Amino acid sequence: MAATIPSSPATARRQFGADIRRRREDRDLTAADVAVVLGCSVSKVTRIETGQRSATSDDFDALMELFQVPDQERSHLEALFKRGRKRTSMWWDAYADVLSSRYAEFIRYEHEAAEVFDYQAVYIPSLLQTEDYARAVTAVGFAALGPDQIDSLVEVKMRRQRRIQHEAEPLRFSGVITQAAIEFHVGGPAVQAAQLCHLRAMMALPNVDLRVIPFSKGEEGTLTGAFSTFTNEGQRAPEAAFAEHVTGSVFVDDALGLRRIHRLSNYLGATALSVDESLELIEQTERKLASE
Repeated sequence: MAATIPSSPATARRQFGADIRRRREDRDLTAADVAVVLGCSVSKVTRIETGQRSATSDDFDALMELFQVPDQERSHLEALFKRGRKRTSMWWDAYADVLSSRYAEFIRYEHEAAEVFDYQAVYIPSLLQTEDYARAVTAVGFAALGPDQIDSLVEVKMRRQRRIQHEAEPLRFSGVITQAAIEFHVGGPAVQAAQLCHLRAMMALPNVDLRVIPFSKGEEGTLTGAFSTFTNEGQRAPEAAFAEHVTGSVFVDDALGLRRIHRLSNYLGATALSVDESLELIEQTERKLASE
């Protein structure tokens, strides 16, 4: 049976690029070798292989000839190529005035993923935040922005969360946070208490798996900064990851980097408390906040 063509142009571009990269590597060619054939820069070849840009019609013909692609396989690749060149408007395009290109790229991967893993050391994951909590962290993180822009960024977070409670195809969410994330009084004790109550409700959903690394684990829970991984339907390992740092985020899609991040996420999950133990710790913290 012929492989299906994804409806998303971005997904089609990534599938096309991954196939081209596999064929190149099977022939022990470098991106520079392909660039010579296409008459372009190495950067362009890399961006085609990672799905960050479309190939041209001339590029497509040259690649098919270079790799001697059989007719049946060529038909499938041509369908991916044509779908990848389509331009469609997405909901987050309406927020282009406040979204950086990297954040928009992050949202696109999240939108197309079947499963997301999120590790946060000091904050509740964005997909599980209440509006008040989201507003508190956004106002601090983007202090240079005006009230209307802050409102827009909070709206984006709330819109992203719809995937988790989507009736037909809910996003599978798994995550690990440290005890610090539930202890910090973000927005004040009342906002934090409401956030923890919301967190427990979200953890009751069958597609949400959140675990907490307690303070007692010490250095085991502080191995790295925050990061997110995205896994597509039918895949066992992440297709891409974003790792946060002080000046923004780093995009990771190379095989070695993804293997390392995947191992790290598994280690953090094993270090954390069980779901039931995590819920108990969250409830204890919530009760403590209520008494203050």
